[in-house]
Amino acid sequence: MAPSSSSSAAAALLNGSGSISSSLAVCYYGRHHKASWLYSDRRTLSLVPSSTVGRNPFVIVKKPLRAELKSSDSSAVPDLANTLIAAAEVEGKVESTNDHEDYEKLARDMESASPLEIMDKAFKNFGNDIAIAFSGAEDVVLIEYAKLTGRPFRVFSLDTGRLNPETHQFFDTVEKHYGIRIEYTFPNAVEVQALVRTKGLFSFYEDGHQECCRIRKVRPLKRALKGLRAWITGQRKDQSPGTRAEIPVVQIDTSFEGIDGGKGSLVKWNPLANVKGQDIWNFLRAMNIPINSLHSQGYISIGCEPCTRPVLPGQHEREGRWWWEDAKAKECGLHNGNIKQEELSQHININGNGVAQHTNGSAPASDLFNSQKLVSFRRTGIENLARLQNRKDPWLIVLYAPWCHFCQAMEGSYIELAEQLEGMGVKVGKFRADGDHKEFAKQKLQLVSFPTILFFPKHSSKPVKYPSEKRDVDSLMAFANALR
Repeated sequence: MAPSSSSSAAAALLNGSGSISSSLAVCYYGRHHKASWLYSDRRTLSLVPSSTVGRNPFVIVKKPLRAELKSSDSSAVPDLANTLIAAAEVEGKVESTNDHEDYEKLARDMESASPLEIMDKAFKNFGNDIAIAFSGAEDVVLIEYAKLTGRPFRVFSLDTGRLNPETHQFFDTVEKHYGIRIEYTFPNAVEVQALVRTKGLFSFYEDGHQECCRIRKVRPLKRALKGLRAWITGQRKDQSPGTRAEIPVVQIDTSFEGIDGGKGSLVKWNPLANVKGQDIWNFLRAMNIPINSLHSQGYISIGCEPCTRPVLPGQHEREGRWWWEDAKAKECGLHNGNIKQEELSQHININGNGVAQHTNGSAPASDLFNSQKLVSFRRTGIENLARLQNRKDPWLIVLYAPWCHFCQAMEGSYIELAEQLEGMGVKVGKFRADGDHKEFAKQKLQLVSFPTILFFPKHSSKPVKYPSEKRDVDSLMAFANALR
């Protein structure tokens, strides 16, 4: 191909915003250096500078569509266009993930590996389909390790709308220090508005933090992870002895789903699992890594402003989080897989009305699937529905327990499904089947585990049980459409 036509072809790959809308992108190591990495991806990518390689280096980092470069990076575009021409002849491959990887064995094999080795393995396996979850605290060390691997990397964060100003300032500092753009994820404004208008700004002090965290953190995280095949967390075993003492360095995420959907579609890496908190801080100081200014004010574990406070000397770092609640189960929902269900049930009793209450006498556990599009069944109602031979409308019913993290993970999908089925002649409901109702549900409603989803046809008393563990809207809709 002649140089002029090559230049035109390469330039055509660049759009006006400085992004590449093509199946081809390269890692550029400088004007006079040979392109050494070829990346193929159908999604839109953006370029950001990185301090990991050479002079005027660039790495490919996936961004939200139409993401723009920093103004100081605009000079990169002409050089990249020329580099694309040379790179078109470079043969290279990104190592793909072994879909049949035994992650329990891998976790055992890497138990004594350094965080840097674990991070490198994660990036090597998953390429652009993995991202670092950054909370704005000492987990900035993950970004430093990512830089040290010399591989391209992505960083995302959950902005709950209740973070400290110091944390927002720290995000900006980190972006400038590493030359990256953090991919921010936000809660659904309608859900936040409904919560605040119904219960006020500080309801979590009265009825627990789970509902607020579910809206502001868990659901946004669920959306973010649906675009990935793996994610990296800053969890450590010594952070929360009650819930994190047994976390492995890598595991299948049982609480969330990845881009392929279904159980086992998301891998969770915990490179810092075996690192002590003091060693983290020694590394931060040795590498002159920027830190959140709240740390100098006595904060160790940092979350949302109303739910985080400084700790006293000698106190455990998690004592500064949700201090008004049970100290043994301090998880916001992002890592609920750490809490064994049998352990969680020890903290909950069922009162005479079938409502969950914490054993310390505090407020009831938050309910799930709260929507005007769903009918909430009592015991007598579900018994009557099951006895009917002929029904006016078919019904889709979920049997659930509010403490079940699998139920929590599918809440958004089920509510969206109810909204879509509203005009299609299918009624959607829920029945809380734990506590006193569990034996009945096991004997009469095919309950084996939570959640269980049943379809009650119009002309049959026997419900049809949903057989799959894929609980996304499309899969559930296909099930309902096949039977209605």
